[in-house]
Amino acid sequence: MSQSLRMAAAAAALVCSSFAGAGTLTIESWRVDDKGLWEDVLLPAFYKANPGITVKFAPTAPPEYNSALNARLTAGTAGDLVTCRPFDVSLDLFKKGHLDKLNGNPALKNFPESAQVAWQTDDGKDTYCVPMASVIHGFFYNKKVFAELGLAVPVTEADFFAAMDKIKAQGKVAPIAMGTADQWETHQIVYTGIGPNYWKGEEGRKALIAGKKKFTDPEFVKTWDVMAKWAAYLPKGYQAQTYGDSQNLFGTGRAAIYPTGSWDISYFEGNSKVEFGAFKPPVAKAGDPCYISDHTDIAMGINSKSKNKADAQVFLNWLASKEFADLYTNKVTGFFSLSKHAIDVKNPVAKEMIGWRNQCKSTIRLNAQIMSRGTPSMENEFWNVNSQVMNGKMAPKDAAAQIQTGFAKWYTPAK
Repeated sequence: MSQSLRMAAAAAALVCSSFAGAGTLTIESWRVDDKGLWEDVLLPAFYKANPGITVKFAPTAPPEYNSALNARLTAGTAGDLVTCRPFDVSLDLFKKGHLDKLNGNPALKNFPESAQVAWQTDDGKDTYCVPMASVIHGFFYNKKVFAELGLAVPVTEADFFAAMDKIKAQGKVAPIAMGTADQWETHQIVYTGIGPNYWKGEEGRKALIAGKKKFTDPEFVKTWDVMAKWAAYLPKGYQAQTYGDSQNLFGTGRAAIYPTGSWDISYFEGNSKVEFGAFKPPVAKAGDPCYISDHTDIAMGINSKSKNKADAQVFLNWLASKEFADLYTNKVTGFFSLSKHAIDVKNPVAKEMIGWRNQCKSTIRLNAQIMSRGTPSMENEFWNVNSQVMNGKMAPKDAAAQIQTGFAKWYTPAK
């Protein structure tokens, strides 16, 4: 072989090696529990529609995901597709140039604007991840306990506390399976779950960001007032009760209701024999419009350094399809597609909860966007003050003042 031919062959080999990833995609994710689902259900469906492309689902444990993903993206070793957490975590990746801009991407046409906000810049001009699913907040209730006491599902705040009084008076089970040891539930489940009915969902949330409302305003203080009343219905020793303890209490039939989100449906169906239903957060008074926390939770974007962006786009297109929406919603029970596609939800509790979208206005967790960026961390502050309120150690008005003061320290519109 002549030298020129040898050089041409070497060049061709180099080109081929640089495209060794073509036809193969790797997905970065924190959803370790979904590995079997992807490998046994989702990816086979994708392969059927898109022969010639192979996909590896390579999850990292949730606590390590953010740091490990950042390290791989910086080193250029991350997968082609990045599962995106909502708001600031993924926004930071986009600002660092790790995620491709998806403006005008055909995959996005199947999602309402509201579903895209969690993966857009603050001004809404750039979108960098395709929405996948949300979780919906509410309450699970023990159907047997409610039937024995002749209780109807509570619709109003008064209904709720009347039911709690009746359950407490019977004395057989705890009215509410809830503890404050882990703290996070007091905020992410309770405050942001029941609060939208008082601050009118997006209206109140956006007013805080705009500086037109303060946490010391009545609608926000009212939520803490209601939380404080819960203490009388919590299990003995609830201050030392963890999230897992609460799951066990409800799952073994020793509590009547369990404040939670749709993500817990699969846990109880797999670990409990209790027949349970769901009800949405009660409104303040009869006739009030209802609001639900329908929190945008998971999306997917393209690694800006991927060597196989064409196939990555094919995958995003499939992610936006009705087939994926149906499979994901029905197989990852309690995680609901954010797409415009009409989905026939099979699980009865999940079907009940997703139906609330047609009855109520949706919002997201109160401080998920913008409000937790500064110091002190509003998220951490909420965990602290909310658990103190439920433990009877802090008055609702003092909780409101502490959150507002911390917010105003770094956020100019809140001053």
